[in-house]
Amino acid sequence: MRSVDLIQKKRDGGELTASELTYLIDGYSRGDIPDYQLSAWAMAVFFRGMTPRETAALTLAMANSGDQVDLGPISGIKVDKHSTGGVGDKTTLIVAPLVAAAGVPVAKMSGRGLGHTGGTIDKLESIEGFRTELSRERFMNQVNEIGLSVIGQSGNLAPADKKLYALRDVTATVESIPLIASSVMSKKIASGADAIVLDVKTGSGAFMKTLAQSEQLAKAMVDIGTEVGRKTAAVISDMDQPLGFAIGNALEVRESIETLKGNGPNDLTELCLTLGAHMVQLGGLASSVEEAKEMLRGKIENGEALAKFKAFVAAQGGDASIADDPSRLPQAPHTVEVKAEQSGYVSAIEAEQLGLAAMLLGAGRETKDAPIDYAVGVTLRMKVGDPVEAGATLAVLHVREQGEAAREVAERVRAAYSFSASKPEERALLLSVVTANGIERYV
Repeated sequence: MRSVDLIQKKRDGGELTASELTYLIDGYSRGDIPDYQLSAWAMAVFFRGMTPRETAALTLAMANSGDQVDLGPISGIKVDKHSTGGVGDKTTLIVAPLVAAAGVPVAKMSGRGLGHTGGTIDKLESIEGFRTELSRERFMNQVNEIGLSVIGQSGNLAPADKKLYALRDVTATVESIPLIASSVMSKKIASGADAIVLDVKTGSGAFMKTLAQSEQLAKAMVDIGTEVGRKTAAVISDMDQPLGFAIGNALEVRESIETLKGNGPNDLTELCLTLGAHMVQLGGLASSVEEAKEMLRGKIENGEALAKFKAFVAAQGGDASIADDPSRLPQAPHTVEVKAEQSGYVSAIEAEQLGLAAMLLGAGRETKDAPIDYAVGVTLRMKVGDPVEAGATLAVLHVREQGEAAREVAERVRAAYSFSASKPEERALLLSVVTANGIERYV
């Protein structure tokens, strides 16, 4: 078998076999296949695409390139959840304890944030004492004991994906649906879950800007999961504006606690109930999504969801009293109000710009090794559709220092808002659901 022959086969629109894809991935991982040859193959994939069978085979090859997590010692059907990333996306902090409270075990490995999207691990580490590095044995024992654990991803989980992604990043082949789908699903499959629910974002604050692109990606990932024997569903949700009102690590933990108490923003609550309902259904504890959603609403109303969050935080060494006293979370010493300069209705918000604003304040990373400030961020006061008077507060910056840098970020936030004379049409949050049976649109 020769790499050049496989590159040519894909260049000419052929379908590579599982053994051919394994040859490419294993050879590249070992260093036997040079960057320039795999770059040529990736560009051929970019233009020619891959069949569902090819994409699944590529995913398995990358998943098998490193550690395989065996969740067998954990009782029940283990359901994982993954988001493609967005602004203000703190759903794992809510969905994980909510689903665990319903009886579905959640054994989750999460990542850190980079750029304008936040990471679940960073948010959890804003809780004093919270440990995101546990031994494999402790991780599984905790799930058996309380139904839930969230830890940082293993450094050797799908290492071929990390190497291939770095190559794609410098060869203009990132935006390939099969390669994106394989990248996401290789880590999910290596993590060992029995079923997977995907939250695919679409819009200005997401990687996929259009619904058609997002549905294509969601279908590719669901097809992979189905092909390798994992029950998989994907919910496509709007990211044309931030999710909820809080952007920033400790700020998002506070909003998550309020949501678990039943006092959260409507959009965040609805998305978490929907994602959680799919997890409960795939976990075999409800016959329909609607039945599961009602079950989860009950867990919020009776306090079991919040109690599970407290148990989860305490089990991993964190200060569980933050659930009753969120003021114990890190707080920035100063706030800066961003005022509207005109009256009207908020017609649009550039979500990505608000994510970048929070990053510039210190809530996110420009490079993977950069430190972050858990306390800083942005809290929105106005969202799309809200009436605004000139001089009203659009958002509040939580800052470490008041000065020129904070003023520049305030201008960025102000510029992210657009206005209209009349109230815009209400936008849908939930757009589509993708399962092995196909695509069903909510709107």
